[in-house]
Amino acid sequence: MQVDFYHLTITPLDRALPQIAEKVVASGNRLLIVADGEAQRAALDRLLWGYSPDSFLPHAQAGAGDDAVQPVLIAGEIAAANGARHVALVDGIWRDAALDFERAFHFFDEDSIEAARAAWRGLQAREGVERRYWKQNDAGRWEQVA
Repeated sequence: MQVDFYHLTITPLDRALPQIAEKVVASGNRLLIVADGEAQRAALDRLLWGYSPDSFLPHAQAGAGDDAVQPVLIAGEIAAANGARHVALVDGIWRDAALDFERAFHFFDEDSIEAARAAWRGLQAREGVERRYWKQNDAGRWEQVA
């Protein structure tokens, strides 16, 4: 199981998340996006419809239709009704239930850095968990630093 920590320093979530989502879907996998707040989930729904004029990323909010067929599902809790094996935690809150997936993407910014550090340390001793820490360089490119 792999956990990728994405420290949002230059690129905001609304630019980083669609890139990850596109890669997951292009690889033939499904993604569950988890955000606690209803307003954030609604904003993510709007974002994924219009983040790029030349892209289409099929998705839905949990409970809005046939969740099981959605390549990308936005939810308030970790419940992969779409059969996703990849999960993106986008509200800065780590959830241990993410360890039931093949891969987890944990996005956090400066406001939630202490919680992310605690999650990083907490996963250190977990058997079968590979942690990766990604940070942006001055040019805005993602670099794996741990």
